[in-house]
Amino acid sequence: MTRPEAQLTLFGAAEGVTAHRARSELEPGASVLPGFATDEAPALLAAIEAIAQAAPWRHMSTGGGRRMSVGMTNCGEVGWVSDGNGYRYDAIDPATNRHWPALPSVFSDLAARAADAAGFQTFGSDACLINRYVPGARLSLHQDRNERDFNEPIVSVSLGVPATFLWGGRTRADRPRKVRLEHGDVVVWGAAARMNFHGVDTLRADAHALTGNVRFNLTLRRAR
Repeated sequence: MTRPEAQLTLFGAAEGVTAHRARSELEPGASVLPGFATDEAPALLAAIEAIAQAAPWRHMSTGGGRRMSVGMTNCGEVGWVSDGNGYRYDAIDPATNRHWPALPSVFSDLAARAADAAGFQTFGSDACLINRYVPGARLSLHQDRNERDFNEPIVSVSLGVPATFLWGGRTRADRPRKVRLEHGDVVVWGAAARMNFHGVDTLRADAHALTGNVRFNLTLRRAR
């Protein structure tokens, strides 16, 4: 459940955010936490590298058979997969026929703190989809609807090259709002906003000291 207060909130340095940067609300139930993951970024990136060694990056296909431009991998009890059988969560990585790598505590701890800061208490993630964007990659508007409990929020962490996050409405036809996300920014959405359409605009060529020309995105959720 969300806290009743939806006012602008300042985060101190103890939470990894400079004091002048404030939480902003996209709409009730959806918040941007600027720089919330900045302090953990080196540890998050090291964990991503280890996960990708065990479960390599791949370009999945949409329901219509089109190859997605975003590289993907997973960690946790289950991973999100897309193939000829549709979209689903699966405990086994179809590319390796092994269980997905375990969810690192640096991921789950950050997600729990971010969810709490956004007004969602007791959130515990069991899965993380990791997206890898290079210049020209994009993610079309979609809903996260393969999870069993829509009462649980989604926690999305941006690392590396800035991106334009597309925050849509309850239908695909709703015109999306464009939100610039920087390295370390976290977006949390749930409650009434849980089923909003969202995506990422085409990534522009840029560079970041920690990731080169790449943007990584973690989306943590309770899938089961």
